[in-house]
Amino acid sequence: MKSSKQSARLQAAKRRRNRRITVTAAAIIAFLGVVLAAHLTNGRGPVATPAASASADGARTGEFTFVRREQGDPMAVGAVDAPVVLVQWTDMRCPYCAVFNRETLPVLQREYVDTGKLRIEVHDVAYFGEQSEQAAVAARAAAEQGKFFEFIRAVYKDAPEHKHPDLPRAKLIAYAQRAGVPDIAKFTTDLDDAGLRAAAEASNSEAAQLGVTSVPFFVAGGRTLSGAQPTSVFRSYLDDAIAKAG
Repeated sequence: MKSSKQSARLQAAKRRRNRRITVTAAAIIAFLGVVLAAHLTNGRGPVATPAASASADGARTGEFTFVRREQGDPMAVGAVDAPVVLVQWTDMRCPYCAVFNRETLPVLQREYVDTGKLRIEVHDVAYFGEQSEQAAVAARAAAEQGKFFEFIRAVYKDAPEHKHPDLPRAKLIAYAQRAGVPDIAKFTTDLDDAGLRAAAEASNSEAAQLGVTSVPFFVAGGRTLSGAQPTSVFRSYLDDAIAKAG
């Protein structure tokens, strides 16, 4: 009889514990759902001010000041006067940035950039240590020779899943060679260029001031998106921005 009563109490306690776990899990899921819905539906405005007026290069009234729209920008693709600019913050050692660049970026290039509906501008950040900082400088050194996207494509192609790749100096030079950077001697010298490092550091500081705390991070049409989201999410996100841009 005693054993039967103990067993009943244990079963009752187990049911109460399971109910608590279920309720807690449901609350967490509901909270994440609200956050995600707010993030994707309403967007979180970055801490920046809209441009006061259009510039000669095509920046438009109402766009954030970090939207460049500069002709000949080596860290951008797409027409300067495209209806929408997708601004991307990326770290060369970020595995999820690599996923976006390998899987989603080619689709966006084909469906939106090549058709004149979208311009993509990249801002570098360095969230994962000294090698991230040096890699950002290396990407800018490749950009000096018109090979920015080829360089980051080469780096991201080799990136491991869920890990930060090692990017020592020798590897960065090897990636430059693979990317077709024409003057490797200049590229190697530029890895120590104080101006390029200062520009990378300024980009990193600006990202922190804007509230960019994770990568990859995107802004288009005043709305934000973060992470290596499925391509379908990016299509919906960009279609909405383009529709609102008229």
